[in-house]
Amino acid sequence: MYNLILMASRPEDWTHEQFIEWWRGEHAEHTYPLPGLRRWLHTDVKEAFEERSQGWDGVSILSFDTKEDLDAALASKEWAAAVAHVGDMRGHRIAVTGEERIMVD
Repeated sequence: MYNLILMASRPEDWTHEQFIEWWRGEHAEHTYPLPGLRRWLHTDVKEAFEERSQGWDGVSILSFDTKEDLDAALASKEWAAAVAHVGDMRGHRIAVTGEERIMVD
């Protein structure tokens, strides 16, 4: 699998619960149609183990069969629609990609 990993924090004027509900609900409807999407894992961050890890609300891992499939999804009209839906939300995010390796099955 080749993954797009997104870590995000909410806008300052939103609650954590409001942000997670939006991400897993309204925004998810714009994510499900991504071409080639094979799996989507989402973690609702409940606590940070160290101070420098604080401030994040959730993590999404979007999985595709290959890097080429991810690249195609990122070039798609569906991805453009998902990005447009986020708009100028004023939260923060980190986005990285990479090949998955199962370390414990």
